[in-house]
Amino acid sequence: MWRDGDFRRLWFGQTVSQLGEQASMVVLPLFAVLALHASAGQLGALRAVGQVPILLMSLVAGVWVDRWRTRTLMVVTDAGRALALGAAAVAGLLGVLGLPALLVVAFAVGALSVFFDVAYQTSLVRLVERDQLVRGNSALEGSRSAAQIGGPALGGALVSAFSGPIAVAAGAVFFAFSFLSIRRISRPESIRQPSERRPPRLWRQIHEGLRFVAGDSSLRTVCLASAAFQFSFAAVMTVYLLFLPRDLHLSGTSVGLALAATGPGALLGSLLAARLPSRFGYGAVLVSAAALGDGVFLLVPALHGSSTTTSAALLSVNFAFGTFSQLVNVTVMAVRQTVTPDAMQGRAAATINFVGMGTTPLGSLLGGFLAEAWGTRAGLLVMAACMLLSPVLMALSPLARLGRTLPAPPEAPVPVA
Repeated sequence: MWRDGDFRRLWFGQTVSQLGEQASMVVLPLFAVLALHASAGQLGALRAVGQVPILLMSLVAGVWVDRWRTRTLMVVTDAGRALALGAAAVAGLLGVLGLPALLVVAFAVGALSVFFDVAYQTSLVRLVERDQLVRGNSALEGSRSAAQIGGPALGGALVSAFSGPIAVAAGAVFFAFSFLSIRRISRPESIRQPSERRPPRLWRQIHEGLRFVAGDSSLRTVCLASAAFQFSFAAVMTVYLLFLPRDLHLSGTSVGLALAATGPGALLGSLLAARLPSRFGYGAVLVSAAALGDGVFLLVPALHGSSTTTSAALLSVNFAFGTFSQLVNVTVMAVRQTVTPDAMQGRAAATINFVGMGTTPLGSLLGGFLAEAWGTRAGLLVMAACMLLSPVLMALSPLARLGRTLPAPPEAPVPVA
């Protein structure tokens, strides 16, 4: 697999793209809090604006991915994100990057990321054989883990040492490198053409994807569990980004380092995902890893001050969360890709993103509201507890009974008349 030049280009492009995305996810909120003095409600709105494209565009992205070459979509979205962040950096250097402009940039980057994420998840199925999907996903998710190590730390350090515009410009550079790598992928992609002279209508294809996911018990459970997790986690992260600098009095660099601890944990989780499901069973790994990864955040509200002990505890919590959440991510992706026919890959991924990630804007808004109404510590505790609903849903579903091997995909569904 690693001898394949196209896979290496996809791997490198995904790595630097994730590095730019991870840095930007820290830079934009920190710039709003530290430079623009954003309130809890404004920070929640900023995060929600960056996440609402998931709700608005995921299903359309799935249809486009099933129709077109994934390389084309990834190249276009990389170029768009580089231009958006580059323009924001210039505006910041000129002193005109206010909160309204930051909201526009967050929306643009979020919208383009929706298409990139669906495309890269589908591109692996078109590049490698099905028996290599777990190894391929482990490699790609491992690269994402490496980006999680450097991205938050780099973003936090740049905001503290230089300025927000310099940190924003760094994200643009990483997206540009991803563009240059992915555009060199040369392998033709097999895309099933519709039997009709005209392609099916957009909403008809969206309905096919929704019906397929809803009709599969494993994918249906993934949607529900993902929605519960993403809603709660979005609220947690909104409060978390206020709790660390304001309650624990951590600098931007310290916040970045604390968040970066998820990176090495996620790298370990990617390695474990290549071995544990085939040894203990996919269902057992999913339920136990989700419970451990989500439950560890209950420890954060008990922390006080900016002592060495507090910093060590934050590093440990984020490392554990990164390990188990990545184990869940890789395993879920392997389940989804294996049980889905090739012709439905884009729409299945988009439907799961739509249902799961579509709740994140509401979660971000709720997090900002709870931080203002109840305080950051109480809000963090309540939403961290809500994260445990995800493993409960998986434990009560057929997903928990998946064994050491995954079933073959069914035939693609008959198009809706």
